[in-house]
Amino acid sequence: MPAAAGARAQEAARGVTVGDGVKAAVALFVAAIAQVSIFAQLHVLGAVPDVLLVTLVAVSLLRGSVAGAVGGFFAGLLVDTASLGTLGLTSLVLTLAGYWIGRYGETTGRDRGHAPFLSVAVVTVLYQLGLLVVHFVLGESAPAGAVLRSLVPAIVLNLILTAPLYAVIRRLLKPAGRAELSAEVRLLG
Repeated sequence: MPAAAGARAQEAARGVTVGDGVKAAVALFVAAIAQVSIFAQLHVLGAVPDVLLVTLVAVSLLRGSVAGAVGGFFAGLLVDTASLGTLGLTSLVLTLAGYWIGRYGETTGRDRGHAPFLSVAVVTVLYQLGLLVVHFVLGESAPAGAVLRSLVPAIVLNLILTAPLYAVIRRLLKPAGRAELSAEVRLLG
């Protein structure tokens, strides 16, 4: 037992705990279920607000690339399973989105006030285009015109959701220090 207590003390000293992982998992689970059951039916100007994507951005910015990638994978797998879509398609795109937003948070963006908004705007575009490309590669229907027409409304809807969702996730997951996020990233300057 002393070894386990020492490991817990080390985790607490680092600032990132197992409890944070559980909180992030619950937040992403709730967001995925809300996305599939409520927000998927809500169409505004041809676009659907993406609560899961905004929640993933918040978790990735606050916890880094590994947490973002793992969270994106499991949240995408849950969405694919719940919506009976192509298994792994959403997982792939959300894994990449979570990883890259986490890297942005680890290197430059986490401490900046505009980081969540910039991240949500960029990842909304990349997510939509990523899904379009993956559908095309798999030989499925990939309506580029419809995706491009709904892109601006989707960005606006996700930006509206950003401030309240980021505030809730930031309250759940206290921001970790730069040293806890990644040891291999060195800032120049």
